[in-house]
Amino acid sequence: MRPFLEEAKAVLAELVALPTVSAEGRALEAGAAKVAELLEGLGLRAELHGGYGPTVVYAEGGKGEKALLFYNHYDVQPPDPLELWESDPFTLTERDGAWYGRGTHDDKGELVARLVALRLFRERHGFLPWVKFVVEGEEEVGSPHLADYVRDQRERLRAEAVVWEAGGVDAQGRPYLYAGLKGIVALELRVRTAAFDLHSSYGAVMENPIYRLSRAIASLRDEEGRVLIPGFYDRVRPLSPTEMEVLAEIPDEAEALKAAFGVRDFLGGARNLEFNQRLFAEPCVNINGFHSGYGGPGSKTVLPAEAFAKLDFRLVPDQDPEEIPELLKRHLEAQGFHDVEVVVLEKGEHPARSDLTHPFVGLARRALEEAFGQKAVVYPNMAGSGPMHPFLHHLKAPAVGLGVGYPGSRVHSPNEHIRIQDFERGTLALLRLLELYFLGR
Repeated sequence: MRPFLEEAKAVLAELVALPTVSAEGRALEAGAAKVAELLEGLGLRAELHGGYGPTVVYAEGGKGEKALLFYNHYDVQPPDPLELWESDPFTLTERDGAWYGRGTHDDKGELVARLVALRLFRERHGFLPWVKFVVEGEEEVGSPHLADYVRDQRERLRAEAVVWEAGGVDAQGRPYLYAGLKGIVALELRVRTAAFDLHSSYGAVMENPIYRLSRAIASLRDEEGRVLIPGFYDRVRPLSPTEMEVLAEIPDEAEALKAAFGVRDFLGGARNLEFNQRLFAEPCVNINGFHSGYGGPGSKTVLPAEAFAKLDFRLVPDQDPEEIPELLKRHLEAQGFHDVEVVVLEKGEHPARSDLTHPFVGLARRALEEAFGQKAVVYPNMAGSGPMHPFLHHLKAPAVGLGVGYPGSRVHSPNEHIRIQDFERGTLALLRLLELYFLGR
């Protein structure tokens, strides 16, 4: 194992040991302090910024005429369900050529890869380039304060380009980069039909909230996944010729993903360009959970008094997350569901997509191809969401994501991990990007 991998493993073990679960408010101050310590150890000046939810770690240092900004986060998802983990989620464990633990990919492993790449750059070239870091502690709960932070600190954060939090290789082992993220708004639908749970015999004359809510949910999309809410697609920005060209170049991973995910098929049997366009360039609605009534062993003859469902909408440029709940309310009322309450759970995130013709996108692609020795896949944006929009909006700089994961990393699930070979090659790709960006060679 290369020496830098041993160093990376030790640092990653320190970070994974901190249970920085933002949804539960756990160990966030300790996580911020540790990140600041690691950045200072690299030779940067680190500051802890309060007033924007959990502490934001900002760091800056190095030499050069142009700056490169790195975005990461130190918070992680809850480890539940614990019984499905094969090892302690907050103890870094190496087995079968991979590092296991909560945050190994999302996002502590990605942060460590950047620290190691910068250290390798300094060892090879004798100086640290001018870099900046923003490392927040509430990405996993929707980054509700980050837009305000970036707006207020935009002059300090100013950079010519941004390296986003994650990336890696696809299901076939090809390196990829992405230049944007979908937006998101998370909601809850609630229905109450009685003051308390009733005997199920009243089902002959009483409305059941499960039936009521299931009908409301069924009205939101068709069998192929297209959203049926009037006005939902009105703001969707048409794809540019370059974006369509990039989507067409993305290899068809439908069959590989079917096997990896254990699913029978995809909505509408989508394949090739249709699959890529729907996944990366079209909005959608998803039901996260449906809760009501009795779910224990055996039978309980009850008519529930209430039911609720959680859902999220993934958005693309130029949809507005603040408009979507209003469109949803109007749709439900028009369909006769006046009794369905719509509750916004989190401050939404705007979609973001960088200009794919920007030179920095080309540099990132070249760095991946030189490090991996094969053609890189470019995604106009990922299917997931994140707080990229304020960086593009306030800094007027492109953002590109590349990193050390793979589709089987089990992000947000038990047994989250990264393969050591992916970490190694991803770190070397970051090093190569630093050389191309700062040295021009």
